[in-house]
Amino acid sequence: MELLYLVPSSVSQLFYKAGVLVVFSIITAFIFDFMKRKKTWTRYPTGPSGVPFFGNLLQVDMSKPHRSFTKLSKQYGGIYSLQFGWKNIVVLNGFKAIKEALVKKSEDFADRPIFPAFERIGFYGTHEGIMFAKYDKTFKEQRRFALTTLRNLGMGKRSIEERVAEEAIYLNAAFQMEKGSFDPHSRLLNGVSNVICSVVFGNRFDYKDSTFKELVNLLQEELQHESGMTFELGNTFPWIYHFPGPHQKLLQIHKRIHTILRTFIEAHKETRVPCETRDYIDAFLEEIEKVKDENSSFNMTNLLLTAFDLFAAGVETTTTTLRWALLYMLLRPDIQSKVHEEIDRVIGKEKHPRLEDHVNLPFTEAVIHEVQRYSETVPLTLPHMTYRDTEVMDFFIPKGTTIIPNLSSALKDESFWKKPYEFYPENFLNSNGQFVKPEAFIPFSAGRRTCLGEQLAKVELFLFFTSLMQRFNIKLPKNEPLPKEEGYFRIFCTPYPFNICAELR
Repeated sequence: MELLYLVPSSVSQLFYKAGVLVVFSIITAFIFDFMKRKKTWTRYPTGPSGVPFFGNLLQVDMSKPHRSFTKLSKQYGGIYSLQFGWKNIVVLNGFKAIKEALVKKSEDFADRPIFPAFERIGFYGTHEGIMFAKYDKTFKEQRRFALTTLRNLGMGKRSIEERVAEEAIYLNAAFQMEKGSFDPHSRLLNGVSNVICSVVFGNRFDYKDSTFKELVNLLQEELQHESGMTFELGNTFPWIYHFPGPHQKLLQIHKRIHTILRTFIEAHKETRVPCETRDYIDAFLEEIEKVKDENSSFNMTNLLLTAFDLFAAGVETTTTTLRWALLYMLLRPDIQSKVHEEIDRVIGKEKHPRLEDHVNLPFTEAVIHEVQRYSETVPLTLPHMTYRDTEVMDFFIPKGTTIIPNLSSALKDESFWKKPYEFYPENFLNSNGQFVKPEAFIPFSAGRRTCLGEQLAKVELFLFFTSLMQRFNIKLPKNEPLPKEEGYFRIFCTPYPFNICAELR
């Protein structure tokens, strides 16, 4: 340290000035690079001005991004641009803009941007899985295989209805065991999870099974870490993954989930009987043997990732929607009474509900759809990316632009809904009381990236909800305040925890 005092002050000042110059040069280079990447194109959508490095990231409330996007649309229109860091983004608001992009020009908007947070796990790349995969030959092959396999396993057929109906009996029994006040979340989560487990892994689990409970809990933790500013910062500035912090927790969760799934896959390898397909894993293993090509997309990594994609997509949205349904019935006993009356009149109290009953239950069907619309369980789809240069509503959008479809804005589009900002089942009923579905009802998104599990979700929502309503009266526990109707955002719009009393009818 004493040597520092021997250095002439003029030399110290020289070093100081040189350091300042270096820092200034680096900052200037970053700003120049930032501005250079913020390209301008003729007829490219306009949007709010951003700041260097962050762009518009700080102008969006990540706790309720869909609300921020809708608010910005009031000023900049149904299609406008943002910049998150160095990433160019276009937001689609309102059903008209979303339909033109995702439906009429579905292939133009079918690509996916890269998610650095998932790349850090060491698996999700540009050609792996389904949910996050780039739009290419591999994606088309894997999605087509998944859809075909799910159909073969009973999706959209009576066999899947029987699986859901059986699980509804277990779910009713779990509700009936609860005496007094309880939170329905874990029971609903177990019931929904078991349906997709039977499809992907070949069997349902006891609700107390330790591996089943861990897998379900890990999925909940993952969703918690994928929402909010930390995750978005990780995707915008991926170099933060070289440093410790809360963002590292997501990587640990994914590694543990993959370990559990590998265990399931290895067990299938040992017990599988050729040409006897028990579930999705069996079907994929059989396809690997059939293809026998090391360059094929049918490999163990894709099996692991597609199995996880199907499990994750098949659990949270349906569970959350059912939670909203019970909350709305608790808060609106008059609507719950109408549902009870219709179910009693059409099905009775002894016969188990069947999918075919939905035709004769227009009000119940309208309530289920209104729950999906009003709750906005999935307010934003996963980001899309333009596959090639394209145009939407006279705007030019270049290839490689990240696209955020704001589904919330379609589900509350004033041009399509009688009462968009109220819980109003009559949004789905005509003047004769018959069920109708407006075109703007797109809770599962639209186009080439629409939800793989849409058909399964529809069966689950109808059978789980009607069976619970047939058997129970959902009431507010004594001495407890009314729960909040407003939810919070964590990839999905989720209700705050609440308790119910499930009285046998």
